[in-house]
Amino acid sequence: MATPKIFESEYRFCLILWEHEPINSTKLAKLCSEKLGWSRTTTYTVIRRLSDRGVVKNENATVTSLISKDEVQAAEIDELVEKTFQGSLPAFIAAFTRGKKLSRQDAAEIRQMLEQYEAD
Repeated sequence: MATPKIFESEYRFCLILWEHEPINSTKLAKLCSEKLGWSRTTTYTVIRRLSDRGVVKNENATVTSLISKDEVQAAEIDELVEKTFQGSLPAFIAAFTRGKKLSRQDAAEIRQMLEQYEAD
């Protein structure tokens, strides 16, 4: 099953949820008011929409995520690479690193990830 699209405001909501879950919906609405400036009804609307799309679950006024932060981030990167770089990961990496100086540690971590990928 593909990860549902999460829009920017929904992602900011999910960041709060991932940090505090499982959380009572009233407490979540209070946090969204403090951190996002949302009204209680806006928070409940977002909970309902994300629940309808299979992103969160709201049972007995307790909200939990059904999709992890890593899954959402991976889906966003996949979409970006496909849409902007015609699916070419090397083109994405070239654009990402252009004009930036990678530290030795960053380069070593990237090398290690590639070696691990090749080994799997």
